[in-house]
Amino acid sequence: MLVVKSMDLRDNFKSLCDRVFRGETLIVSRPKNENIVMMSEKEYNEIIKAKNNAEYLSMLEKSMNEAKNGGFVMKTMEELEDFE
Repeated sequence: MLVVKSMDLRDNFKSLCDRVFRGETLIVSRPKNENIVMMSEKEYNEIIKAKNNAEYLSMLEKSMNEAKNGGFVMKTMEELEDFE
């Protein structure tokens, strides 16, 4: 992980972007501790995918618990066809 000041980022933007693209994470230190993190698009997409998977698994677990506790309604095919 790299940590640089915002002025250093401006002065070395291309080389720092190249390092981030190769897999390093960059923290840009800013006044008042308003720091930012730079990472490659690939790493960002992996984080978002993991977050979405965790949310989906949580939803499935909640649904399974509701079903186990009787929180569902059973319908026949005929009853479902009547909804059309």
